[in-house]
Amino acid sequence: MNQEKIRCSVGVTAYNEEANIGALLDALIHQHLYDVEITEIIVVASGCTDRTVPIVQEYMEKDPRIRLFVQPRREGKTSAINVFLQHAREDICVLESGDTLPREDAIENLVRMFADPKVGMTGAHKVPLNTPDHLVGLFTHLRLRMEHELCLDIPRLGELIAFRKVFDRIPPDVAMDEAFVEALVIQRGLQVRYAPDAVVYNSGPETVSEFVRQRRRNHAGHLYLKHKYGYKVASIQNGRVIKIALREMWGAIRLLFTLGVLAVLEAWARLLGWYDFAIKKELHTVWDMAWSQKTNLAQAEQEWTGRKHEETIVSPVHEVKPIER
Repeated sequence: MNQEKIRCSVGVTAYNEEANIGALLDALIHQHLYDVEITEIIVVASGCTDRTVPIVQEYMEKDPRIRLFVQPRREGKTSAINVFLQHAREDICVLESGDTLPREDAIENLVRMFADPKVGMTGAHKVPLNTPDHLVGLFTHLRLRMEHELCLDIPRLGELIAFRKVFDRIPPDVAMDEAFVEALVIQRGLQVRYAPDAVVYNSGPETVSEFVRQRRRNHAGHLYLKHKYGYKVASIQNGRVIKIALREMWGAIRLLFTLGVLAVLEAWARLLGWYDFAIKKELHTVWDMAWSQKTNLAQAEQEWTGRKHEETIVSPVHEVKPIER
């Protein structure tokens, strides 16, 4: 109980985030913390033309830990991160995008891993909130599910990360800040770990053009990082990505096959039903029994309840491999 807590500085980069910044600050203020302490929340607002700054100022009156730094014009996320690094007081820094939302235990699960001195960087589990009821939403869900599977093998971190402050700034020509931090941490002989229980919510693109634009700029940034700084992120290791993609595709193929069989059976049953009604004039007032349905429902309900109870009290064990030198 007397163990010293792991103190951290939280940085939020924001550009025109009036729709989300209030909810994000609320979530950070009310994090469920036990082994971790948030000593400050630094918001860097870059060239905002909406109500982002006034909303942050309102929250500054509610919580003295919140500090605001305003960049008059938008200079890019890397520039905003450097402002955060310049003013962060703690050795452990948490960096979050202004268009995301951490679950109530995200910071705890992300930062407590630094109790191990070998850990230099951790990253959260990204979960999309936009529903996969259209093609682009489905792409987003599929891509993040594949990314989660990849991270369990080799961490590829973004949106919400934490790292030891072993550097003062990021070069202004770097667009993929999380990947560059990952490279710096590994160069210093520290490990990069994925925190699957540190959930951060976001919303993916809603149109095909935005999806392509986002993936295009990310890949270009990763290629530049590899070209100039010699660091290759996990997503460029095509063998691993293809393996995971094929596994996901096989799952989709099995689902489509199952739905296809179901559709055929339903069509056949309806055809037979039409034959009974139209040709045989059979009303089925006394129908043939489906005897497999006849079972002890009380016993089945007890067994089902027992399985659900075990799933609730037994937390999943994630086999997560760290990146290290």
